[in-house]
Amino acid sequence: MGVVRVKQIELHCSMSISRIRVLLILMMGSFFRADAQDLSLFCKGYDMHAEVRWTTFASADRYQIWRKSENDTQFNLLTTTTAIDWIDWTGRPDAQDHVYQYFIKALSAPGNVLAVSDTLGAIIHPMIDEEFLDMTQEYTLRYFYDYAHPTSGMIRERLGSGDIVTTGGSGFGVMAIVVGVYRGWITREEGVNRLLKIVSFLQIADRFHGAFPHWMNGKNGSVIPFSSNIDNGGDLVETAFLMEGLLSARAFFDQDVEKENVLRDVITSLWEDVEWDWYSRNNSGVLYWHWSPDYAWQMNFPIHGYNEALIVYLLAIASPTHPVNASYYHSGWACCGYTNGNKWYGKKLFVGPNLGGPLFFAHYSFMGFDPRGKKDAYCNYFLQNQNHTYINRSWCIADPLHFEGYDENTWGLTASDDPFGYSAHAPLAPADNGTITPAAGIPSMPYTPYESIALLKNLYQTYGSDLWGEYGFKDAFNLSQNWFADSYIAIDEGPIINMIENYRSGLLWNLFMSNPEIDPALEAIGFVPDSTVATKDVNTLSTTWLVYPTVNDGHFSVALPGSMILHQYEISLVNVMGQTVYTAYDLSSNNYLSIPANQKGLMWVVLRDEGVVMGMKALIIR
Repeated sequence: MGVVRVKQIELHCSMSISRIRVLLILMMGSFFRADAQDLSLFCKGYDMHAEVRWTTFASADRYQIWRKSENDTQFNLLTTTTAIDWIDWTGRPDAQDHVYQYFIKALSAPGNVLAVSDTLGAIIHPMIDEEFLDMTQEYTLRYFYDYAHPTSGMIRERLGSGDIVTTGGSGFGVMAIVVGVYRGWITREEGVNRLLKIVSFLQIADRFHGAFPHWMNGKNGSVIPFSSNIDNGGDLVETAFLMEGLLSARAFFDQDVEKENVLRDVITSLWEDVEWDWYSRNNSGVLYWHWSPDYAWQMNFPIHGYNEALIVYLLAIASPTHPVNASYYHSGWACCGYTNGNKWYGKKLFVGPNLGGPLFFAHYSFMGFDPRGKKDAYCNYFLQNQNHTYINRSWCIADPLHFEGYDENTWGLTASDDPFGYSAHAPLAPADNGTITPAAGIPSMPYTPYESIALLKNLYQTYGSDLWGEYGFKDAFNLSQNWFADSYIAIDEGPIINMIENYRSGLLWNLFMSNPEIDPALEAIGFVPDSTVATKDVNTLSTTWLVYPTVNDGHFSVALPGSMILHQYEISLVNVMGQTVYTAYDLSSNNYLSIPANQKGLMWVVLRDEGVVMGMKALIIR
């Protein structure tokens, strides 16, 4: 017999509010002490599930997971698996903490017990918003770090795609690795080493006038045709997504040490090798998506907006070695039916198709390109993306096609797997077929933080037993067809981790925009400052704003000085547990707010502009 003392401490912080949970569990059990070290059990509790992991035991054929809840008198066999990790979807019956204890048995093929792990506890507990964001980002990072191709470090197209790696998805993965280092989930050295592996592979992979193909073999870098046999050359859009990620990494890994110096140099050479001007097809005034040495321009796909490809023109104009003229932005990108101007559900779309199209339009180019505080001749793209998201959500709430499950916290149409294959889902039939994709609404968090966080929490809490897995949210689900995907796709997972980070810290936006090639390109295109939404102005950020009375019965006013009234602000009320209990938008100079009657006690009033916290003030609701 033995006694194991497990001390689990979790520190949760929201703004200046801290919550410390300490649990000391005394657990007794019979186990082999020497062998226990070999299994190295790890347990962690979340809002509705526990994660259980252990190390491989060399001669084991399978493993048993044993669990005991607070109400159990003894351990019970939970499952038998050949894996070395398990997600135990416990659920949570109430708003209290619940403790589950676990241990692992390693079994031989005949069923003999080879080793028994230590016993550890996991606390299933109500999580605050920041914990949900941490959990979602960290799990999603595993797709890009743990599931990357072992030879090249490139990102696999999807779960189960073997040696097929994706150029654009790898660009998203490079940004995800930067986020992982920034958040401390992988070390800086691990991040640098992985990126050196990727860029070393890219140097020897197939390129076509500097542009990479959509798909490659992750072992040897040879092109794999994508949409058809003639799509076996360079893909300029996928290459742009890759460069978006690499330039962000070049800005992040800025230390004067050998590995980071080499990484920056190789990224610069890859970036400068892309012949954007070649893809103008003899100075045609528009950029073309594909070129193949075997089939030349037979794909014949000019890149016109509005869609996901704005970043292509920005980078082509910014190129220090093979640029196109800034006029291409207008003659190529914005040439053909670009503007819109109509309203749906009270929100105006400045550019793009009616009702906005799939939501990945608002994400792919904007993981690096920061749309805040600027506009071109056509619109402010932050406001465009925000309104696009609101329209997409409002369509789902209205549910004119009468699909199962759509509501204010179950929404989001974009490209993903569905019960019938793969499709770019969007408002209107037949594009909307009842399929909700987490990679639609969650990555819109910088534009619609309150709605996107509520969506994330609902998808996890309501559907997580079917929708949550080893890499976070699975690709999609369709309740009308009683269908949940078992897939993960790189270009869907990337926007989740990266756009959440742009909401939380603006990290990737700040990194990409800090590259010296970007601002001159924006100026040449004709981008100018715009304060309709968003502000980076220091004077505005430091301006005094008032909340009064500070002791009230749930009715109070927020006063904004005249210099701030042109912006579209968000006011959130956050309780001492870090939970957002109320949100209001589009504040004018004086706003009278009424808070739901069940909210009492100390609260924080948080003022945000485009997801950026501009200030906090305390008040007490009696």
